[in-house]
Amino acid sequence: MHKPSYYVINGITLYRLLIAPVLVYLIIAGNADVFKWLLPISFFTDLIDGYLARRYKVTSILGSRIDSVADDLTIVAAIVGVFVLKPAFVREQIVLIVIMLVLYLIQLISALIRYKKISSFHTYSAKVAAILQGVFLILIFLWPGLPAIFFYLAAISTLIDLAEEIVLVYLLPDWQTDVKGIYWLLKG
Repeated sequence: MHKPSYYVINGITLYRLLIAPVLVYLIIAGNADVFKWLLPISFFTDLIDGYLARRYKVTSILGSRIDSVADDLTIVAAIVGVFVLKPAFVREQIVLIVIMLVLYLIQLISALIRYKKISSFHTYSAKVAAILQGVFLILIFLWPGLPAIFFYLAAISTLIDLAEEIVLVYLLPDWQTDVKGIYWLLKG
């Protein structure tokens, strides 16, 4: 293991973990301008930390767990931003938002019951969903009149990912990280 790379990459992930409460504070404090510029930085660090960890072969179970928590906290901060700063959008899309929330809770509770910890599968569908969520959650704050198609693409990919992760929790008897997806699990 290359120790300096390990610390830098985990530092990038740690940044995302620590900035999430700051993002929520900025929303509550009414500082939407700083929030809308720090949020893309958080999503960018999400893109690069996993890639760098694999590239420099410094992946670890701890890093994977921290990454998953940081991912979730970044999404939560962005969603809080949507609820507080874009209430009309939330009212328009409440049914789909509730469906996603229910599936997320089913997946989370299933993993906690089965593994006694949150899942950290990092499936291909999760990566696609994360990219589309990030694009949507950045653009909703930066692009007035954002076309709804961005939300629907993110929502559909998220629903597919959550459904796959629920199935994976029931297929995998033991906690695993970096599971490509159901297809690869059944194929292998």
